[in-house]
Amino acid sequence: MPQDDQKRRSSADGPSAGKPGKPAPAPPSRFSRGLFGWVMVFVLVAMLMLIFQNVSGQSETLKTWSEFKNLYVDGKILEGSVELRSNEIIAVRTSGVDGPQRPVRFKIDPTIKDKYAEWLNDLTDGRFKDAGGPPLWQLILFNPLLITVLLIVVIWVVILRSLRSAGGGGGMLGNFGRSRHRVFQKEMTNVTFDDVAGIEEAKDEVEEIIQFLKAPKKFTRLGARIPRGVLLVGSPGTGKTLLAKAIAGEADVPFFSISGSDFVEMFVGVGASRVRDLFKTAKESSPCIIFLDEIDAVGRKRGAGFTTGGHDEREQTLNAILVEMDGFETSDQVIVIAATNRVDVLDPALTRPGRFDREVVVPLPDVQGRMAILKVHAKKVRLGPGVDLEKIARGTPMFSGAELAAVINESAIIATLAEKDFIEQEDLEEARDKVKFGRARKSRVVEEEERVATAYHEAGHAVLQETLEDADPLHKVTIIPRGETGGASMTLPVKERFTYGSRWLGAMLRVACGGRIAEKRQTGDVSSGASMDIAQVTKIARAMVLEWGMSERLGFIRYTDSDGQERIVAERDYSDETARLIDEEVRRIADEAYADAERILSEHWDQVDRVAQALLKHETLTAEEVRALMRGETLSKPSVSDLLAAESKKTSPTPRRPVTPKTDDDAPPGLAPAPA
Repeated sequence: MPQDDQKRRSSADGPSAGKPGKPAPAPPSRFSRGLFGWVMVFVLVAMLMLIFQNVSGQSETLKTWSEFKNLYVDGKILEGSVELRSNEIIAVRTSGVDGPQRPVRFKIDPTIKDKYAEWLNDLTDGRFKDAGGPPLWQLILFNPLLITVLLIVVIWVVILRSLRSAGGGGGMLGNFGRSRHRVFQKEMTNVTFDDVAGIEEAKDEVEEIIQFLKAPKKFTRLGARIPRGVLLVGSPGTGKTLLAKAIAGEADVPFFSISGSDFVEMFVGVGASRVRDLFKTAKESSPCIIFLDEIDAVGRKRGAGFTTGGHDEREQTLNAILVEMDGFETSDQVIVIAATNRVDVLDPALTRPGRFDREVVVPLPDVQGRMAILKVHAKKVRLGPGVDLEKIARGTPMFSGAELAAVINESAIIATLAEKDFIEQEDLEEARDKVKFGRARKSRVVEEEERVATAYHEAGHAVLQETLEDADPLHKVTIIPRGETGGASMTLPVKERFTYGSRWLGAMLRVACGGRIAEKRQTGDVSSGASMDIAQVTKIARAMVLEWGMSERLGFIRYTDSDGQERIVAERDYSDETARLIDEEVRRIADEAYADAERILSEHWDQVDRVAQALLKHETLTAEEVRALMRGETLSKPSVSDLLAAESKKTSPTPRRPVTPKTDDDAPPGLAPAPA
């Protein structure tokens, strides 16, 4: 327990606490007791005095001197309570029939105050108080000259404070210039490398950084230099931030975390000031790690974007980062780790060796990586005995680590709502479909004509998926609406693809065209349900022509812009004739895929019809069931109508057994018959 308390105190004292020769910085005072604070206290007290004076009691105001004189003569004024002020006479009226004891006020003309003093002297035989002029606090509070001087003093004090805080990087903006970083110690993250899976190569590269921080002499023995920076690059959700948290959990050094957007402010110069403040604090706490999340917010190429000239706050912030990273000494032992998913837009001066020495790619996990990620997240939930995580890993190609975590979490929610004791395989399947396509909209009322069109649309996809040799095998097909789609055909890749062959791409194009073809042949009409298929065909065909050199007419040339700069007007590095050829080639590839898919479906139309009719009956078919239908077999499982009928029988109330009326012989003695 004493050791734990000491750890908590050390983490609360800041990153530099406990270091020899480096005293911890004094905490900032919560309230300044200078001139400004005392002035505010004085103004508050004066306002409270005014308020209490006005609401201290229900006072009575008299209009004439005769009224006041008659009250005093009648003995209704308390002796010794009469007070003459600069503009009024105040007294206390005794309690009686007219009401309780209360103040009495009588306004007078200040120019004839001496006359009222003579009258009061005669009336009270000199038993009254002469308060003279107004109180001192009223003179101060209502004096215009003093108020003006007071405001000037307050403004001057505020300016002096701002100037004094300029040394901390804020300038005239005070705390705006201070960095908004958070400091994590080893005990605060609760994330280690055991919680990071599927990115083993990235973990190995980062492990070297941690070893360098723990034992720098081991590397400097041969003259190695500590890396200045590490850039984590990867798609959203691949685990860049999680990897950074694991670094904080593994390395026993302070970990400064800040987002790139925290440097950007509406005030000019604040971003650069925060950069300087961050690096100054980090150098005082070395060895340490600085983590800049989403660095593309401030690290974009200078001179790019939509700026029209003049001063650019983002570029000034980037310049400050470049200067600070280049100003490290070898003995500083400060490592900067940044994360981004847009490395193509970063400034070359930021990514050069000497600043970010290493670029660690955090890719989407392969099937083994997805399996490892699922196992990590499955430790937090209760899985059933028949769960096959490998099947889920194979059925989630191109899923990121965040999406796989969402699959496990969604399956736990689905099982909980179904009041199950553990998660089953069907829950994981439903969660995967929910994450990829959206929630199943089973309550949506679909017209029969639209339902038939959707069934033939998905049957066209499924038959082509099973017929084409180069296509991925089918997993299941459904006409239950999900998200924006009316149905879906899902595949189960047998291998991981990091490059795409032309034959596989051709099969993908033909499968995408199959939905529109089957739908048009059955209904004689086309609908907007093929919009996603058209977008997929266009995207693949344009990538084949522009990026992958798969057009014989255009050759082995890349025609897309790859510098990553944002421009107001799109630019192209080819002529109008080349643009016309590109359009023709994209159209040719799409037309060939459509014609070939139409020919295949015409040859297998009886299979499409059987699959579509089964979808109308069962709504969801597995790959084995689709293959059985294509072989001419029939399905023995109950239809959706049969399941609904069985469910209604379960939920319908049990009919009550008819009660046989008792005869008089069965009735107990003395009981009268019930009336009819």
